[in-house]
Amino acid sequence: MRKISVALGSNRYEIHVGSGLLARTGHRLRESGFSGKLVIITDPTVSRLYGETLGQGLAKEGFAVSTLLVPAGEAQKSLETAGRLYHELTETRAERTTPILALGGGVIGDLGGFVAATYLRGVPLVQVPTTLLSQVDSSIGGKVAVDHGQLKNKIGAFYQPELVVADTDTLKTLPAAELASGLAEVIKSAAIRDREFFTFLEQNLERIKSLDGEALEEVVFRTAQIKAEVVTADEKDTGLRNILNYGHTIGHAIESVSGFRMEHGPAVAIGMVAAARISNRMGLLADDGLVRLENVIGRAGLPTKVPELKKEKIIQAMKHDKKVRKEKVRFVLLKSIGRVLVTDEVSPSLVEEVLAGEK
Repeated sequence: MRKISVALGSNRYEIHVGSGLLARTGHRLRESGFSGKLVIITDPTVSRLYGETLGQGLAKEGFAVSTLLVPAGEAQKSLETAGRLYHELTETRAERTTPILALGGGVIGDLGGFVAATYLRGVPLVQVPTTLLSQVDSSIGGKVAVDHGQLKNKIGAFYQPELVVADTDTLKTLPAAELASGLAEVIKSAAIRDREFFTFLEQNLERIKSLDGEALEEVVFRTAQIKAEVVTADEKDTGLRNILNYGHTIGHAIESVSGFRMEHGPAVAIGMVAAARISNRMGLLADDGLVRLENVIGRAGLPTKVPELKKEKIIQAMKHDKKVRKEKVRFVLLKSIGRVLVTDEVSPSLVEEVLAGEK
């Protein structure tokens, strides 16, 4: 097992990465001072795959476990579902000291985190991510939210977990499409912050896609480490943390316009390539950097071209992005692999040309 510390003053916590960690989660919680009851929020598929392993480990340490099931899918990340969970938490007699364990992918992590942040003005949160996307991104950093009015993560909070448990064994049951979706955030992290790690991905992508245990652990650890470093430097997303939004400005807009039929990873992949093309046309990113990025995204099994959606709707959705300031859309652009620039000085006409696929 490998550990990463996220040092945020009184909100300090650890990310544990490795094989076989689900069964030992109860022991770690007991060591952290928790006891009595706790609540697992998960979906039926994840519960079937991992609920027993996690639950047995918790029961062994004396925890009384209640499990609340939420149907799978982005549509569940809503105020309506959160309201139902508040009711169920009340029925289980959850208290201010009762931890909520969010067991699952990004939707469960965001929804469970939002519920933990708001129920009784905040109860302890433990993130137990089971997808690559959630292990390297959404479970780390304290951003929790629900969607609203077709806008992703519109209502939320910063609420740090007590612990993140990333058991890499859970990645071995992921469908290829789910693994590829997570690789979008892995590639993003390397592209913005770590040129050496980007080269590692280029050289080891086939090992990763074949679910090699050692390669998976390295990918989760190094990506989580990058995010932890950035979050530690800028918890509330007022400066450096903006770089984590590379590919997300256009990516989130594509998700919204598609009615969330396009998942987060593929949308971010398209957004990264679009932002790199903007960077290239503005003279920031050399041709070889653009080619390397497109190649590794394509090899990961991710799309690189903007889908057949109305471009004006994508642009309109971008204007509702949380990163908009004084009605100007901010972009994270690549200067080279491993180096980025945050700017709101991108010509709207250039964005339109890139979205339209114009050369």
